Amino acid sequence: MSTTAPDANPPVRTAPPGLLKRLHRPASRTPLLLRPWRNYVVRRVIRSVFVVWVVTTLMFFMLRLLPGNPVDTYIASQMRSGSTYESAAASAASLFTFDPETPLIQQYGDYLWALLHGDLGNSLSPGTTVMDRISSGLPWTLFSVGYALLIAIGLGLVLGIVMAYRRGGFLDHFISVVGSTLHAIPNYLFAILVVVFGGVQFGLFNVADIRGTYTAGIEPEPSLTFISDAFYHASLPVTVYVLTTFGTWALVMKASTITTLEEDYVTVARARGLSDRRIGTQYVGRNAVLPMVAQIATQGGFVFGSAIFVELILKYDGISRELYEAINDRDYATVQGILLLMTIVIVFANLLAELVNSALDPRIRESGNGAEG
Repeated sequence: MSTTAPDANPPVRTAPPGLLKRLHRPASRTPLLLRPWRNYVVRRVIRSVFVVWVVTTLMFFMLRLLPGNPVDTYIASQMRSGSTYESAAASAASLFTFDPETPLIQQYGDYLWALLHGDLGNSLSPGTTVMDRISSGLPWTLFSVGYALLIAIGLGLVLGIVMAYRRGGFLDHFISVVGSTLHAIPNYLFAILVVVFGGVQFGLFNVADIRGTYTAGIEPEPSLTFISDAFYHASLPVTVYVLTTFGTWALVMKASTITTLEEDYVTVARARGLSDRRIGTQYVGRNAVLPMVAQIATQGGFVFGSAIFVELILKYDGISRELYEAINDRDYATVQGILLLMTIVIVFANLLAELVNSALDPRIRESGNGAEG
């Protein structure tokens, strides 16, 4: 009877690597209250809110460094109209709730408390709130900026694709030079050039006739007459926005299209015998546009923020007119409300761009978690 000798070196059973990794993983030492901070979206939202608060605080105190205050400005304007100081002061006391003798810290605390309750305050115009003044000019600014962005983005996408397919040619060099040059010129300076050369030197349009948002005597109503007139009066700011931004979209779209053309799936599509038109629309165009989606929010916020200078130069009665009049009247509440609105639009446009970028490319979110988490 034979017996089998036991194996001197029996195999060692090891646990799966994943199990060992979980067993040896150190317990999270992050406090419970700080765990939301590890989330990419939460961090970005908190940072954006913090930026808005900082800008709002600086804006509040810097406005009060301006010479004069709402009460003194009103009294001075009434005295220029023939009123005595006593009657002007009595009128100001009955109209205004603002008291220049209130401590600055108390004014700041009252302002923040009102903001937390969604109250932007009252304008110095009797019976008018800050939201009333904003709502009278904001739609026209959104109309001109939105209309211009649609044209600039569409034009830039088409030109970018053409430049990518014909790179190195005359059209590619011409659009690159023109687009880069126009983008380098600040839009408010370009607005001055449009008025000086287009309206004065060459007489391409009547500067006085095109001012405002619509012609006096035309009723704001959903009619073809009013709509065509509104587009006519918005043509100058829209032209300035389009000419100073389309080059950016064209160059970005060109670079994105060239990168997409080098992808393997495009080579496979060509090998299958698909036409260039089908490849361009179904393969190249769709994928080349994706990296630009996030930039739309950033560019839109930039154009909206700079629209105030363009509107003042071109006499387009958008939100800039309300801001200009409020600054002259030292209407703190209206100025703060308009600047707060513009800050929110710009900051959260950048936030939207970051979130879209992180959704399109998860590596951005992961790298942010590694760096800050």
